[in-house]
Amino acid sequence: MPLAAFAVNHKGCGDEQYPPHTMLALLIYCYANGIFSSRRIERATYRDVAVRYLTADTHPDHDTICAFRRNNLQAIAVSFVDVLELARELKLLQLGTVSLDGTHIRASASKDKNLTTNAPNSCARTAAGRPSTPATSRKRRPEGRGSAAAAQEIARREQLLQKMDAACAQTGGPAQARAAAERADYERKVAARSARRFRQRPGTQAAAGDAAPDEQINLTDPDARLMRKSKREGYTQSYNAQAVVAAGAAS
Repeated sequence: MPLAAFAVNHKGCGDEQYPPHTMLALLIYCYANGIFSSRRIERATYRDVAVRYLTADTHPDHDTICAFRRNNLQAIAVSFVDVLELARELKLLQLGTVSLDGTHIRASASKDKNLTTNAPNSCARTAAGRPSTPATSRKRRPEGRGSAAAAQEIARREQLLQKMDAACAQTGGPAQARAAAERADYERKVAARSARRFRQRPGTQAAAGDAAPDEQINLTDPDARLMRKSKREGYTQSYNAQAVVAAGAAS
Protein backbone atom coordinates (compact mmCIF):
# COMPACT_ATOMS: atom_id res chain seq x y z
CA MET A 1 0.00 0.00 0.00
CA PRO A 2 1.28 3.52 -0.78
CA LEU A 3 1.57 4.95 2.73
CA ALA A 4 3.24 8.23 1.80
CA ALA A 5 -0.13 9.99 1.69
CA PHE A 6 -0.82 9.31 5.37
CA ALA A 7 -0.21 12.10 7.85
CA VAL A 8 2.64 11.33 10.25
CA ASN A 9 3.97 13.53 13.05
CA HIS A 10 7.69 13.55 12.33
CA LYS A 11 8.40 15.89 15.26
CA GLY A 12 7.74 13.10 17.74
CA CYS A 13 5.82 15.36 20.10
CA GLY A 14 2.30 15.05 21.46
CA ASP A 15 0.43 11.78 21.97
CA GLU A 16 1.89 8.40 21.10
CA GLN A 17 1.55 7.60 17.42
CA TYR A 18 1.57 4.31 15.60
CA PRO A 19 2.87 3.34 12.14
CA PRO A 20 0.34 4.07 9.37
CA HIS A 21 0.39 0.47 8.12
CA THR A 22 -0.56 -0.76 11.61
CA MET A 23 -3.47 1.66 11.92
CA LEU A 24 -4.61 0.95 8.36
CA ALA A 25 -4.53 -2.82 8.88
CA LEU A 26 -6.45 -2.34 12.13
CA LEU A 27 -9.20 -0.31 10.45
CA ILE A 28 -9.53 -2.56 7.40
CA TYR A 29 -9.75 -5.74 9.47
CA CYS A 30 -12.24 -4.27 11.95
CA TYR A 31 -14.41 -2.78 9.20
CA ALA A 32 -14.44 -6.10 7.36
CA ASN A 33 -15.72 -7.76 10.55
CA GLY A 34 -18.42 -5.19 11.26
CA ILE A 35 -16.59 -3.23 13.98
CA PHE A 36 -16.85 0.49 13.23
CA SER A 37 -16.85 2.33 16.56
CA SER A 38 -13.45 3.60 17.68
CA ARG A 39 -14.16 2.46 21.25
CA ARG A 40 -15.12 -1.04 20.08
CA ILE A 41 -11.96 -1.16 17.97
CA GLU A 42 -9.94 -0.21 21.04
CA ARG A 43 -11.58 -3.02 23.03
CA ALA A 44 -10.84 -5.43 20.19
CA THR A 45 -7.10 -4.75 20.59
CA TYR A 46 -7.39 -6.42 24.00
CA ARG A 47 -9.97 -9.14 23.31
CA ASP A 48 -9.49 -10.26 19.69
CA VAL A 49 -6.41 -12.39 19.05
CA ALA A 50 -6.30 -11.48 15.34
CA VAL A 51 -6.44 -7.75 16.14
CA ARG A 52 -3.71 -8.13 18.73
CA TYR A 53 -1.59 -9.85 16.10
CA LEU A 54 -2.15 -7.03 13.58
CA THR A 55 -1.23 -4.35 16.13
CA ALA A 56 1.78 -6.31 17.46
CA ASP A 57 0.08 -6.47 20.88
CA THR A 58 -0.14 -2.69 21.13
CA HIS A 59 -3.36 -0.94 22.08
CA PRO A 60 -4.18 2.35 20.32
CA ASP A 61 -6.79 4.24 22.30
CA HIS A 62 -10.08 5.33 20.73
CA ASP A 63 -8.98 8.97 20.46
CA THR A 64 -5.89 7.97 18.47
CA ILE A 65 -8.00 5.77 16.18
CA CYS A 66 -10.54 8.54 15.65
CA ALA A 67 -7.82 11.15 14.93
CA PHE A 68 -6.08 8.85 12.44
CA ARG A 69 -9.35 8.20 10.67
CA ARG A 70 -10.27 11.89 10.58
CA ASN A 71 -6.87 13.12 9.38
CA ASN A 72 -6.44 10.46 6.69
CA LEU A 73 -9.97 10.00 5.41
CA GLN A 74 -9.11 10.38 1.71
CA ALA A 75 -6.04 8.13 1.92
CA ILE A 76 -8.07 5.44 3.74
CA ALA A 77 -10.74 5.57 1.02
CA VAL A 78 -8.09 5.03 -1.67
CA SER A 79 -6.61 2.15 0.31
CA PHE A 80 -10.00 0.46 0.53
CA VAL A 81 -10.24 0.55 -3.27
CA ASP A 82 -6.79 -1.02 -3.47
CA VAL A 83 -7.89 -3.77 -1.09
CA LEU A 84 -10.92 -4.54 -3.26
CA GLU A 85 -8.81 -4.63 -6.42
CA LEU A 86 -6.34 -6.97 -4.73
CA ALA A 87 -9.18 -9.23 -3.61
CA ARG A 88 -10.47 -9.34 -7.18
CA GLU A 89 -7.04 -10.29 -8.49
CA LEU A 90 -6.91 -13.10 -5.94
CA LYS A 91 -10.42 -14.15 -7.03
CA LEU A 92 -11.80 -13.69 -3.52
CA LEU A 93 -14.76 -11.67 -4.80
CA GLN A 94 -16.33 -10.24 -7.93
CA LEU A 95 -16.53 -6.52 -8.65
CA GLY A 96 -18.86 -4.87 -11.13
CA THR A 97 -21.50 -2.24 -11.71
CA VAL A 98 -25.08 -3.04 -10.77
CA SER A 99 -27.79 -0.81 -12.26
CA LEU A 100 -31.26 -0.80 -10.72
CA ASP A 101 -34.38 0.89 -12.05
CA GLY A 102 -38.07 0.53 -11.33
CA THR A 103 -41.36 1.50 -12.93
CA HIS A 104 -45.07 1.14 -12.32
CA ILE A 105 -47.07 -1.23 -14.50
CA ARG A 106 -50.82 -0.81 -14.53
CA ALA A 107 -52.66 -3.91 -13.35
CA SER A 108 -55.81 -5.24 -14.97
CA ALA A 109 -57.84 -4.65 -11.82
CA SER A 110 -60.04 -1.93 -10.40
CA LYS A 111 -59.01 -0.11 -7.24
CA ASP A 112 -62.64 -0.36 -6.10
CA LYS A 113 -62.12 -4.12 -5.62
CA ASN A 114 -59.75 -3.61 -2.67
CA LEU A 115 -60.69 -5.14 0.65
CA THR A 116 -59.09 -4.25 3.99
CA THR A 117 -58.34 -6.56 6.91
CA ASN A 118 -61.41 -5.13 8.64
CA ALA A 119 -63.54 -6.83 5.98
CA PRO A 120 -64.13 -10.03 8.01
CA ASN A 121 -66.15 -7.98 10.51
CA SER A 122 -68.31 -6.54 7.76
CA CYS A 123 -68.55 -10.03 6.25
CA ALA A 124 -69.84 -11.34 9.56
CA ARG A 125 -72.46 -8.62 9.66
CA THR A 126 -73.47 -9.50 6.13
CA ALA A 127 -73.65 -13.19 7.00
CA ALA A 128 -75.84 -12.35 9.97
CA GLY A 129 -78.48 -11.13 7.54
CA ARG A 130 -78.23 -14.26 5.43
CA PRO A 131 -81.62 -15.12 3.96
CA SER A 132 -83.18 -18.49 4.45
CA THR A 133 -82.25 -21.35 2.16
CA PRO A 134 -84.31 -22.07 -0.93
CA ALA A 135 -85.74 -25.24 0.62
CA THR A 136 -86.95 -23.38 3.73
CA SER A 137 -88.33 -20.55 1.62
CA ARG A 138 -90.31 -22.95 -0.49
CA LYS A 139 -92.01 -24.30 2.61
CA ARG A 140 -93.04 -20.83 3.75
CA ARG A 141 -93.98 -19.46 0.36
CA PRO A 142 -97.03 -20.60 -1.58
CA GLU A 143 -96.52 -21.85 -5.05
CA GLY A 144 -97.07 -19.22 -7.72
CA ARG A 145 -95.54 -17.33 -10.58
CA GLY A 146 -92.98 -15.58 -8.33
CA SER A 147 -91.58 -18.80 -6.88
CA ALA A 148 -88.96 -19.33 -9.61
CA ALA A 149 -87.79 -15.71 -9.48
CA ALA A 150 -87.53 -15.80 -5.69
CA ALA A 151 -85.53 -19.03 -5.80
CA GLN A 152 -83.10 -17.49 -8.32
CA GLU A 153 -82.68 -14.38 -6.14
CA ILE A 154 -81.97 -16.49 -3.07
CA ALA A 155 -79.45 -18.58 -5.01
CA ARG A 156 -77.76 -15.41 -6.29
CA ARG A 157 -77.46 -14.03 -2.76
CA GLU A 158 -76.06 -17.31 -1.49
CA GLN A 159 -73.45 -17.26 -4.24
CA LEU A 160 -72.47 -13.67 -3.40
CA LEU A 161 -72.13 -14.57 0.28
CA GLN A 162 -69.88 -17.50 -0.58
CA LYS A 163 -67.67 -15.21 -2.66
CA MET A 164 -67.53 -12.73 0.21
CA ASP A 165 -66.56 -15.45 2.68
CA ALA A 166 -63.78 -16.57 0.32
CA ALA A 167 -62.61 -12.96 0.02
CA CYS A 168 -62.52 -12.63 3.82
CA ALA A 169 -60.36 -15.74 4.10
CA GLN A 170 -58.11 -14.53 1.28
CA THR A 171 -57.68 -11.14 2.94
CA GLY A 172 -57.13 -12.28 6.49
CA GLY A 173 -54.85 -15.24 5.75
CA PRO A 174 -51.72 -13.44 4.45
CA ALA A 175 -52.13 -10.60 6.92
CA GLN A 176 -52.38 -12.92 9.91
CA ALA A 177 -49.44 -15.02 8.69
CA ARG A 178 -47.32 -11.90 8.26
CA ALA A 179 -48.43 -10.65 11.69
CA ALA A 180 -47.43 -13.97 13.28
CA ALA A 181 -43.99 -13.79 11.67
CA GLU A 182 -43.53 -10.21 12.84
CA ARG A 183 -44.67 -11.15 16.34
CA ALA A 184 -42.09 -13.94 16.54
CA ASP A 185 -39.35 -11.62 15.33
CA TYR A 186 -40.43 -8.96 17.81
CA GLU A 187 -40.39 -11.41 20.72
CA ARG A 188 -36.90 -12.50 19.72
CA LYS A 189 -35.69 -8.90 19.75
CA VAL A 190 -37.35 -8.25 23.12
CA ALA A 191 -35.62 -11.32 24.56
CA ALA A 192 -32.28 -10.10 23.19
CA ARG A 193 -32.82 -6.68 24.72
CA SER A 194 -33.75 -8.24 28.04
CA ALA A 195 -30.57 -10.29 27.96
CA ARG A 196 -28.60 -7.06 27.49
CA ARG A 197 -30.57 -5.54 30.40
CA PHE A 198 -31.96 -2.74 28.30
CA ARG A 199 -35.16 -1.18 29.55
CA GLN A 200 -38.13 -1.92 27.31
CA ARG A 201 -40.33 0.97 26.24
CA PRO A 202 -43.84 0.66 27.71
CA GLY A 203 -46.67 -0.35 25.44
CA THR A 204 -44.58 -1.61 22.54
CA GLN A 205 -45.17 -5.35 22.95
CA ALA A 206 -48.95 -5.09 22.88
CA ALA A 207 -48.92 -3.27 19.56
CA ALA A 208 -46.31 -5.47 17.90
CA GLY A 209 -47.32 -8.30 15.63
CA ASP A 210 -50.87 -7.09 15.04
CA ALA A 211 -52.15 -7.04 11.49
CA ALA A 212 -52.53 -3.52 10.15
CA PRO A 213 -56.24 -2.64 9.97
CA ASP A 214 -55.75 -0.70 6.73
CA GLU A 215 -53.83 -3.45 4.92
CA GLN A 216 -55.55 -4.15 1.63
CA ILE A 217 -55.85 -6.90 -0.93
CA ASN A 218 -57.46 -6.73 -4.33
CA LEU A 219 -60.11 -9.34 -5.03
CA THR A 220 -59.44 -9.32 -8.78
CA ASP A 221 -55.62 -9.37 -8.58
CA PRO A 222 -54.24 -10.12 -5.09
CA ASP A 223 -50.65 -9.36 -6.16
CA ALA A 224 -51.41 -5.79 -7.28
CA ARG A 225 -51.21 -2.85 -4.88
CA LEU A 226 -52.46 0.71 -4.73
CA MET A 227 -49.57 3.03 -5.58
CA ARG A 228 -48.74 6.22 -7.41
CA LYS A 229 -45.71 7.41 -9.32
CA SER A 230 -45.38 10.77 -7.58
CA LYS A 231 -47.28 13.19 -5.37
CA ARG A 232 -48.83 14.74 -8.46
CA GLU A 233 -50.16 11.42 -9.74
CA GLY A 234 -53.30 9.62 -8.61
CA TYR A 235 -53.42 6.17 -7.02
CA THR A 236 -53.79 3.24 -9.40
CA GLN A 237 -53.81 -0.53 -9.02
CA SER A 238 -50.31 -1.36 -10.25
CA TYR A 239 -47.18 -3.44 -9.92
CA ASN A 240 -43.75 -2.10 -8.98
CA ALA A 241 -41.50 -3.72 -11.58
CA GLN A 242 -37.75 -3.55 -11.02
CA ALA A 243 -34.95 -4.38 -13.44
CA VAL A 244 -31.39 -5.11 -12.27
CA VAL A 245 -28.48 -5.31 -14.70
CA ALA A 246 -24.94 -6.27 -13.71
CA ALA A 247 -22.31 -4.97 -16.10
CA GLY A 248 -18.56 -5.34 -16.00
CA ALA A 249 -18.49 -8.08 -13.36
CA ALA A 250 -15.47 -10.31 -13.32
CA SER A 251 -16.13 -13.78 -14.67
